[in-house]
Amino acid sequence: MLSKKTRRIATALASTAATATLLAACGSSTSSSTSGTSSSSSNGATTKVAGGTATFAEGPNATPNYIFPLASGAYFSVANLSQFQELMYRPLYFFGNGSDVLINNSLSLANPPVFSNNDQTVTITLKNYKWSNGETVNARDVLFWMNMVKANKANWAAYVPGAFPDNIVSMSSPNSSTVVFNLNKSYNPTWFTYNELSQITPMPMAWDITAAGQTPPSPTATNAPDQTTAGAVAVYNYLNSLSKNTTTFAAPNSIWSVVDGPWKLSGFTNAGKATFVPNPAYSGTQKASLSKFIELPFTSDTAEYNVLRTGTGIDYGYIPVTDVAQKGLMASQGYTFSPWILFSFNYWVLNFNNPTVGPIYQQPYVRQALQHLIDQPQWISSFYKGYAVPTYGPVPTVPSAAFADSQSKTNPFPYSVSTAVSLLKSHGWTVTPNGTDTCTSPGTGATQCGAGIAQGAQMNFNLQYASGTQAVQQAMAAFKSAAAQAGITINVSSSTFNQVISNATPCTATQAACKWNMENWAGGWTYAPDYYPTGGGLFATGAGSNFGSYSSPTADKLIAATHTAPASQSQSALNAYQDYIATNLPVLFQPNPDYELGEIRSTLHGIQHNAFGVLLPEFWYYTK
Repeated sequence: MLSKKTRRIATALASTAATATLLAACGSSTSSSTSGTSSSSSNGATTKVAGGTATFAEGPNATPNYIFPLASGAYFSVANLSQFQELMYRPLYFFGNGSDVLINNSLSLANPPVFSNNDQTVTITLKNYKWSNGETVNARDVLFWMNMVKANKANWAAYVPGAFPDNIVSMSSPNSSTVVFNLNKSYNPTWFTYNELSQITPMPMAWDITAAGQTPPSPTATNAPDQTTAGAVAVYNYLNSLSKNTTTFAAPNSIWSVVDGPWKLSGFTNAGKATFVPNPAYSGTQKASLSKFIELPFTSDTAEYNVLRTGTGIDYGYIPVTDVAQKGLMASQGYTFSPWILFSFNYWVLNFNNPTVGPIYQQPYVRQALQHLIDQPQWISSFYKGYAVPTYGPVPTVPSAAFADSQSKTNPFPYSVSTAVSLLKSHGWTVTPNGTDTCTSPGTGATQCGAGIAQGAQMNFNLQYASGTQAVQQAMAAFKSAAAQAGITINVSSSTFNQVISNATPCTATQAACKWNMENWAGGWTYAPDYYPTGGGLFATGAGSNFGSYSSPTADKLIAATHTAPASQSQSALNAYQDYIATNLPVLFQPNPDYELGEIRSTLHGIQHNAFGVLLPEFWYYTK
């Protein structure tokens, strides 16, 4: 996102027919060494230099803080998954080839899955990859992941009740390189690949322990801890506790040092500086050319830019949108300007279960009034300097608009303070511009405030946003000002990205932690590890990443239809879902900035702008 890496990861359920086209199209699209954006040498030299250290600027206050791939919503971010964990622990199936939103077979650990038995049986054959401790990445490592997810699904942010892993009724490994899943009914193969198998990250047997000092089981053991529910819970509890302790990340002989990806972590500081070195045992075809790769933490985009413009210390950084006019200066210092756009959309969440204001948020007319106070065209022009696109619904329009219908490209709630005021007055509120509106007609009638809203209830909300980016601060101030004109009091505060996403978690009204109102991590949602843009993980009742606890029987029905519709009806099912979400507003939509306005040293090549935010420094190299 413009100058920061503050996005959450998607967990959407998928549709059927449109993704079938994707899978068919990507069958021959296996090259991944040249796609995406790369810089070019400023002096025309093309001599490749082996080795070297490349530094990459992390987003403002968006440092990695969780290393275990089975992450809860509090840690489910691009900073943790796409730009940290996946350098070391590769998913079973890799997605994205530059800006393409396709499966990348050449970087996947397994061959394309084979569906049989009327698409109720899935057979997976693994390629010949090795863990850094010499063991083979095998079927048992896949089943280890499956056992862990089944036993701890409430802690997996991609979990959707009734979907993965609930829809797998049995699993087996006929041999060490083959996994077979039997499903509870027939599913479209592309949907199941893009949004179910995509969630799997094989895990080494070295992790199948419940306490320090234990000897890990062998791949053929029949009494391993993860093979019972209680044991899998105990393993999760142990690994989760280690993963929250950043001092364990790069500790000598740490279990996290067993990797199958192209990189190993050699150092990690409490501030979030991560130092990687190549994994010499990596089995993939693309070996790292760099001798070291370092991710650098910053507290703000201004702090990062102050280092970047010195011309030293950062090889791949970003320019704040407020300073984008200075990109010519950066070019004179040997940098190439290279914006990065993700397959994502942007919004902030409302806590429908907040015991005080939740009943107010549950009223569609209130959400419509709030949406009318977000001046997306003005924010894009004034705060994001044109490096953003409007968000009108949950399906991205860039870098590919193949799945977005006309509704997702049209604003159903254009900026209008007067319309917001009219909506509130017509539903029983006494509006006090530059004061605080009050419910004076409680009840459930068409012209009353709505269920659960008491006489005298006030339009007084708290909004916390991720700090570190001036454009976001300006946008939140603009929203506060517009809301005041409609008599809505917005108490704005900021905190770190990690704190904001930690606060914005599903809760019930009886929980002490359910007091949060609105949370804006300012980076929206990137569709991964479910790659087709439907809303099961985000908006289905009880879904792991339904952070605001939104619940709508209509939405649930439309979401279910997107993954059960026959191929000929899948796009129409997706359209029905996205149109409903765009107008029912389970969240508030805001402009979606470029992920970052990248500045890349001109002698650094091979940079790929993966559509899902994944870093691939093994492709990077220097020239002289």
